[in-house]
Amino acid sequence: MKPLLRAVLIIDALLLLAFGLLFLLTPWKSLYDALQLVQTDPVLVGQGFGIALIGLAWLALHASLDGALTATVAKVVGHVNWLTAVLMLVWVVGLRTPSLTGFGQLIALVVALLLLIIGLGGVRLAGTVKLRDRARLAGTPVSTRADKAAARQAAKDAKQQARREAKAQAALGRAPAPAAYAVAEPVIEPTLSPRQATVIDPATGHAVDPVTGRPVDPVSGRRPEPEVAAAPVPGQPEADAKADAAVRDAREEARREAAGSPGAPRPPFHG
Repeated sequence: MKPLLRAVLIIDALLLLAFGLLFLLTPWKSLYDALQLVQTDPVLVGQGFGIALIGLAWLALHASLDGALTATVAKVVGHVNWLTAVLMLVWVVGLRTPSLTGFGQLIALVVALLLLIIGLGGVRLAGTVKLRDRARLAGTPVSTRADKAAARQAAKDAKQQARREAKAQAALGRAPAPAAYAVAEPVIEPTLSPRQATVIDPATGHAVDPVTGRPVDPVSGRRPEPEVAAAPVPGQPEADAKADAAVRDAREEARREAAGSPGAPRPPFHG
């Protein structure tokens, strides 16, 4: 599509150059008479218009070589061409001003139609090329009207979705922040001394536990442990009885021996 647009730009440049030279040669009366055209009056205006057309022709030729300017310049030159064609059709063909011969009117009509076709075609091609360039830069190929409509609808949906998300974020931002979980501090219960933890039972006069009612030690606050008798060892009573009998026999024997010896004291004689 772009090579075709460049070819249209070259044709525009040639046409603009031809008309620019024609207007630049406005003082050449014999040339205008041969072409059955009306000279521009004053001549200065015609020559100035010719210089402007030559400059536009150079710009069109430069844009046909520079790809960055192709679409923009082609669009501008196309609008200039079809607007010029409309003016020629209105004044020369419709209003017949200035008055021209039949051959002159035919030339004017042909030139106007040529400018109209080339101008509108250049504008359409420039729009298509620019659209494809944008699609290539964006990475989304858009070539048909349906694709363009779908792309516009997708862009509109994306904007609406972005707005909804922004409203949701704003609503979340205005909502009260959830209360942070309070950290429970450990409860330290006061430690009572044994005297504070016990009470005196008025019936017995002993210190008792206020919860269980059992007697406790008033100093340490603990329950007194009951004394547990040691379990008898099997055979222990018989051994103890035998030992006691042996001790008694030994004592009796010692007393007898002491009584039977000659130097032993005798008991006092009674009676």
